[in-house]
Amino acid sequence: MTGDMAGEVAGEQGHELQEEDSCSSDKTKEHPEDDASSVEAVFAGQPPPPWWRQVTVRSVAASVVLGTVLSFMMMRLGYTTGLVPSFNMSASLVSFFVISSWTRLLRRLGVPTPAFTRQENVVVQTCVIACATLSFYGGFMTSFPAMTEAVAKSGGGSGKGNDVYTLSTAKLIAYSFLTGFSSLFITLPLTKVMILDYKLLYPSGSAIAGLVNSFHTPKGAATAKLQVAALVRSLGGSFSWAMFQWFYTGGDGCGFQAFPLFGLDAYKKRFYFDFSPSLVGVGMICPFMVNFSLLFGAVVSSGILWPILQGKQGTWYTDPSPSSLRGLNGYKVPMGIALVLGDCLFQLTAITIRAARSFFHRRKDDDDAAAASLSYDERRRRHNFQSNQIPTSFALAGYAVLAAIATVFIPRIFPQMRFYHVALCYAMAPLLAFCSSYATGLTDWSLGTIYGKLAIFVFGAWVGEASGGAIAGLVAGAIVVVVIGNSSELMHDFKSAYLTLTSPLSMFTSQVIGTALGCVINPLLYLAYQKMLAKGHLGEAGSPYPAPMAMAYRGIAEISVEGIKTLPKHSIMLCIPSFCVALLLDSLAAIAAANKWRAKDYIPNVMAMSIPIFIGPTFTIDMFLGSLMVVIWKRADKQTANLLYIVVASGLICGDGLWAVPSSLLAMFQVQPPICMKFLSTFELDQMQQHFTPYLTAPR
Repeated sequence: MTGDMAGEVAGEQGHELQEEDSCSSDKTKEHPEDDASSVEAVFAGQPPPPWWRQVTVRSVAASVVLGTVLSFMMMRLGYTTGLVPSFNMSASLVSFFVISSWTRLLRRLGVPTPAFTRQENVVVQTCVIACATLSFYGGFMTSFPAMTEAVAKSGGGSGKGNDVYTLSTAKLIAYSFLTGFSSLFITLPLTKVMILDYKLLYPSGSAIAGLVNSFHTPKGAATAKLQVAALVRSLGGSFSWAMFQWFYTGGDGCGFQAFPLFGLDAYKKRFYFDFSPSLVGVGMICPFMVNFSLLFGAVVSSGILWPILQGKQGTWYTDPSPSSLRGLNGYKVPMGIALVLGDCLFQLTAITIRAARSFFHRRKDDDDAAAASLSYDERRRRHNFQSNQIPTSFALAGYAVLAAIATVFIPRIFPQMRFYHVALCYAMAPLLAFCSSYATGLTDWSLGTIYGKLAIFVFGAWVGEASGGAIAGLVAGAIVVVVIGNSSELMHDFKSAYLTLTSPLSMFTSQVIGTALGCVINPLLYLAYQKMLAKGHLGEAGSPYPAPMAMAYRGIAEISVEGIKTLPKHSIMLCIPSFCVALLLDSLAAIAAANKWRAKDYIPNVMAMSIPIFIGPTFTIDMFLGSLMVVIWKRADKQTANLLYIVVASGLICGDGLWAVPSSLLAMFQVQPPICMKFLSTFELDQMQQHFTPYLTAPR
């Protein structure tokens, strides 16, 4: 989903960058300053500093703070909505604001400080993203919560024995270090092939480079100042609103978080507006079709299907528990998984075919491409990128060593895994990483999570239920996702480096630093959410942090080891049309896009439709409202909206998320909100008045 959300912004800027390369003439090669379209001509008098001066103490310090904050935000979104949009642009903007403000402050105090270059900007952004993306690709939103008792019981499992597994802080950190760095070494050999040989766009990476290049020109500095001002205002407003809401939450179910906008009947089906700035902000970043698909899936499932199935209790199933796989959940989880797997199968096939066709087409046209003259920008970028390349032998040796260490030690952390299971994951990863990186360069869509879900099925069935197959499948999926998915994300950073003359050595160094930070920060944040914020209810259905993707992963693992014997009557029969609906909608979307039909903007996204099936419709209204605000804003003032809507959305998300820190401190010191605000029906109000009237009228 992340790639989809970034693609709308990235595609337009990436197309502009391609045009810059293609329209350069021979005259530009000799006199680049004569061509206004040349990006590097603007920086011709600013040679890039050596790689060791691109990674500075201030950049590392800023990365620690920003990486922690962004990891916290991403986990919060992952545990509440299951959707984590791309924060690459936000990281670039905030890192530019932090470092440039710090530099100006020191200069005003008379402290000499080196200039803030675009290379250092990319280094900070890369370090922050390397830390934050581990919160998702490292399994902290998916596999690890799926192993817990809360998620196992919410998914209908027993929550006992081999069905669950508890990880200590030390084991979480050890696992992160064992697996997190593998993706760095597997990415290095791919950079030359993907970026220099095949010239893949990597839309998000190209868009980030365009943003950073514009920041560090005189015109771009004025734009950045406007964006920073909007960020500060939206962040302050979001934080203030979250603080204001806190005063009305003095009890269970109190506050604005459950505002019955559509009436109490809809409220009982969990259709309500909760005034969450972070969800509105996520809705602003996500494409309109994603938010529409979420709302559509919520209406179809919670508004139509589940009431019908609830009426079948006693005939199709007898278990009244809403969380049991032998009850209503035995329809929800399999149908949601059928949609997810149908979408994964289609996307995997479609992207593989597209990548293969593009690969062979490029091989056919290699001679023509080699004969074509390079622009000034291309020649300067290629020279910088090649002169600082890391040897392939070093990368392959590093990956082999890390794979061997992980093969030995991961089975000690997870007894359900055997050394040959881990070895097979690492043996398959390079080929799968190549496919995923190539597909990401074309479409901005990473295949890491798709391969991870397939790995859960394969390894879960292989190990079997008696030997802890559910846990083994989740671990295997986590290994595949962190190696393959993270490598695809890192390719975006190398594309940004290529387009900003940032050294690959400094990029690799910043990725190592960011990954090391993420291997410590993310386990600690995960445990903080589990024990302090969620208070042991992380991943529990109906809790403030239901962890929907963990629920989906758990469902896949359970079905892989238990089969269909535990499901209620007609459950599989309903899964078949769900699977077919996913294939049909994806096929229609692909055909409509290929033929440029107007209907392509009205075909729901299957993956987004599946999320409300697992966790209900609670967040869909907020996100749809955010998307609607962007549509109205663009119609009123398209230029300003395109410039600021991502910035405003980032401020809303960050401000609301930052309030979680003081609210947690207030809870720790047992400071309770002074007011409880609730919504009652007329009948409930009459009952309450009849109950309390004698006490209120009695003489004192």
